[in-house]
Amino acid sequence: MSDDLRELLKIPAAAVDEINAFLLDPQNEAVGAFLDVVEKYGTPEEINRKAKEARQLPSLMARLREVAPAHVADLEWLAEQRDRGAFISIADYRRSVLGQKADEIDFADEFAVTLEISALQYFPFLIEEAKQAIVNRELMPGRFIRVRKMKEQVADGDILAVAAAMQIVGASYVETLDTKGTDGSNVHLGGPATITGYFGGVGQPNDYALKWLDEFLHYYTTYGIRQVLNVNPGTVFVSYFLYKLGVDNEFKISVYMGNDNPYAALWTLIGAKLFSRPDGTSPLIGFNWSNSVNNETIEITAQIREALGFEDVVRFEHHITETYKSIVRQPYDKLGELVELADHVANISAKHEGADPEIDKDREHPSDILDYFRDRSEIEAAGEMPYMLRNYLDKHNAVNRTARALTEKGLSFIAARHLHAVE
Repeated sequence: MSDDLRELLKIPAAAVDEINAFLLDPQNEAVGAFLDVVEKYGTPEEINRKAKEARQLPSLMARLREVAPAHVADLEWLAEQRDRGAFISIADYRRSVLGQKADEIDFADEFAVTLEISALQYFPFLIEEAKQAIVNRELMPGRFIRVRKMKEQVADGDILAVAAAMQIVGASYVETLDTKGTDGSNVHLGGPATITGYFGGVGQPNDYALKWLDEFLHYYTTYGIRQVLNVNPGTVFVSYFLYKLGVDNEFKISVYMGNDNPYAALWTLIGAKLFSRPDGTSPLIGFNWSNSVNNETIEITAQIREALGFEDVVRFEHHITETYKSIVRQPYDKLGELVELADHVANISAKHEGADPEIDKDREHPSDILDYFRDRSEIEAAGEMPYMLRNYLDKHNAVNRTARALTEKGLSFIAARHLHAVE
């Protein structure tokens, strides 16, 4: 009986033909408006060329000298520390945890967990993190998430400094565009008094999907920024379209999308498959789960991801810690669950949005997701930048707590590739 029912789920070729016919119809206003935005920036080949040129490290450094020369000195220091081997090697780190028996363990590198931190709001925090990592023989993350206002960081040079730093340390990173639900795009929503209005989606209503596209192409061609956060089904779809055209964009889906069961994930991955390139790649490279998912959901979806050919393409980004305030009930700590997954589910990142909750609860200013949406000038006027740095370094410590737990179980991780030598 079940096989008969399963057969009914097959998508007929005629349905796919109808979708293709609609996408290629010159009268299709949605696709036409999308193409109009893209063509402002040139052909896909021209767009990629501009991005590649903008991303070159010498170009980033030269532009940074005009905006924030102090950041140039910091980046030169960071490169010097890398080149002299100041950061602990992977082998030495494992020995620091396990002693000499670390040399006898065959670590499961095929299931290596990417060490991820969120959010790196200010470039100077990265330098302080690096200094601590050198002194304490700690690991630097292999992936950084940023949720800072784009225009603000253009003004103070952070956008250039972080782009350069990621190349120096050998890490991937993600920016969050300004065109999102908290930017006033929904005129009926405001602050906490209307928070339930966001439950249907963070939002890029009406023409905001195209504004988001325009903003992405601006930062892609001007700064070479390839990976951005995606919070809305419409902008996810637009991103699929863009990649299908030949633009080398990438995105990660935010926790705010609410993917919290295998069927939500299947729907997202089906879209990625439909608009993948002939080589099987997709712009969807990060898939952030809802905080509520359990290991069974991730394991089932790992089967889906593998069946669709995306195991090496789409990283599952899983919150291990969260900010102590304004997003989840505390204590929130999924380190134990991660360790159970990490020996059989590939391509996972362990995302640290907060400290170990036992640390955060006693801080004078615990980590707070609402701090991401504050202007730098407001934080500085309140004298609270030291709190922000403390919160960030607490997240760094949480990253290293995770690395230690994985190592103790004979499991592997991915730290900043250019800083931590693999022997």
